[in-house]
Amino acid sequence: MSTEFKSIGILGKHSDPKIAKTLETLYQCLKSQYKIIVDPSSTPLIPNFSGATHPIESLTQHCDVLIAVGGDGTFLTAARAAAGSDIPLIGINLGRLGFLVDISPDEVITKVNAILQGQYRKEQRFLLRTKIIRNQQVIHEETAVNEVVIHRWITPSMIELNTTINGVYLNTQRSDGLIISTPTGSTAYALSAGGPIIHPSLNALLLVPLNPHTLSNRPIVIDGYSEIEINFVKTKEVNAQVTCDHIAIPGVLISDTILIKKDSKPITILHPESHDFFHALRHKLNWSSGYPS
Repeated sequence: MSTEFKSIGILGKHSDPKIAKTLETLYQCLKSQYKIIVDPSSTPLIPNFSGATHPIESLTQHCDVLIAVGGDGTFLTAARAAAGSDIPLIGINLGRLGFLVDISPDEVITKVNAILQGQYRKEQRFLLRTKIIRNQQVIHEETAVNEVVIHRWITPSMIELNTTINGVYLNTQRSDGLIISTPTGSTAYALSAGGPIIHPSLNALLLVPLNPHTLSNRPIVIDGYSEIEINFVKTKEVNAQVTCDHIAIPGVLISDTILIKKDSKPITILHPESHDFFHALRHKLNWSSGYPS
């Protein structure tokens, strides 16, 4: 059977030796039909590896599809590597929760082969683009799949933030911080902070305050095309950090402006044909316990 994929990239959670068996299974299964390219940190976990290697930063320039082997954190790394390209992603789950990686290790051969032969459900997820503005100049840009978080850092004091949406003032809050989440991230940190779950097909953004001083300050869902501008209230000092997924933006100052909006290009995820978001919610969050799934 013909396939649209000729070169397969593999990115593993190399810090976890438990993925070695799955990596070897995947490699042995695919090497006779496809060109295999693996990130150099994962190759020591694959016995007798003879494929090509490329760093994570350039991996997607050499493959038609990228397979992430690990948990959601590994998938986020893969997604950031694929951002801006047309390379689709497949996730194999060796983590704990795994909303983004939906193939279990014992299904690797059957489900990955089926996807590579064209039997898949394609889904697009949009990203966030964050810019740090200083003296009217962009000094840093970063991409986030799940969320952007502004949070207090190495201080017992709350931070104060002014938030505007499309140039319209929303509020000023004293809190431990603020999460700006995509629908993808609504099942991650935002969920832990009390935010709602947003179906991944919705064009929406979620703002969730972290431990707000005013208890009526609640999460809010806004249009996905909105531009969010956040400024620090000019107190004597600020000890805060901005993170995009798990990547910290260094050296943010009290005078900086943080701009967040939807990135122009989404990522593409290839799921097994049986993929069902609601089933994932029931399974991962233990909903409807005691009832047929």
